[in-house]
Amino acid sequence: MMKALINTLLFLLLTFNLNLSQANEKYTVKQSRYSVGETLDRLERVLKEKGIIVFTRIYHSVGAKKAGIQMRPTQLLIFGNPKVGTPLMNESPLVALDLPMKVLAWQDEKSQTWIAYLNPSRLQARHNIKNTELINKMKKALNAFTNQALGNQ
Repeated sequence: MMKALINTLLFLLLTFNLNLSQANEKYTVKQSRYSVGETLDRLERVLKEKGIIVFTRIYHSVGAKKAGIQMRPTQLLIFGNPKVGTPLMNESPLVALDLPMKVLAWQDEKSQTWIAYLNPSRLQARHNIKNTELINKMKKALNAFTNQALGNQ
């Protein structure tokens, strides 16, 4: 479901040329000076240095190419920390539909690389999470990890 949601967002952003600020209500969107692959390589290194589990990377554009469909570089990194996710799932089991966390990296029509991830506050609202302290820690950590990967410290 999350994959379909992300693909829908990407489709809307690229096809209808929506302003990225509109996506910021639900997603945090940041510009990267690196390629899609290098951006997620950098993020993966940061996450592993912090002890975060990196589960997998999905190469959407590679899959598209295999299907005979052109797509600009697009990759999704899936990662998490059981110390954060488990308490949230214990509070609201359906939050497991949105966890582990994901960061999408893609290249737009001007060859600019972007990353996006679901704002934890949306996760909190969607699943009626009461643990605001943990959600705030997630926000702070995701912002710090992505900024470090983007060289925005």
